[in-house]
Amino acid sequence: MINIEMARDYMFRSKRFLMEAKRALDEEDNATAIRRSQESLELAVKALLRAVGIEYPRSHDISDVLLDHKSALPENIRSRVEELATLVSQLASIRGIALYGYEREGIPASKAFTGEYAEKTFLSVKKYLELIEKSLRDAGVLK
Repeated sequence: MINIEMARDYMFRSKRFLMEAKRALDEEDNATAIRRSQESLELAVKALLRAVGIEYPRSHDISDVLLDHKSALPENIRSRVEELATLVSQLASIRGIALYGYEREGIPASKAFTGEYAEKTFLSVKKYLELIEKSLRDAGVLK
């Protein structure tokens, strides 16, 4: 039951982070839109892994866990797991930049990303969040 309760909470917060990403995107705050999108995806994937009983390392990039446990995932995720894992890894690698920018170069986060990239990131995360949410609903984890 602990995994299910945690999965539900993670999905609740994942959806909230995605709403925050959308607001940031609407306000042309590209870095925050990307950071919140990354956090949203990370929590959604961790919700999925918790729901199916897969432990993951306490890190932001859990792409290897997705790939290693592909067969335990719902079919609608399994068929896209490589693409999902790539997105998880890519966003985990820039989460710090989305908060701090390129400090050595003196480039603030507000100038590190284009609006086009932020929107593409948001839409990709939204697609996977919806897919994961459907999987969890179908499995009876979410109401």
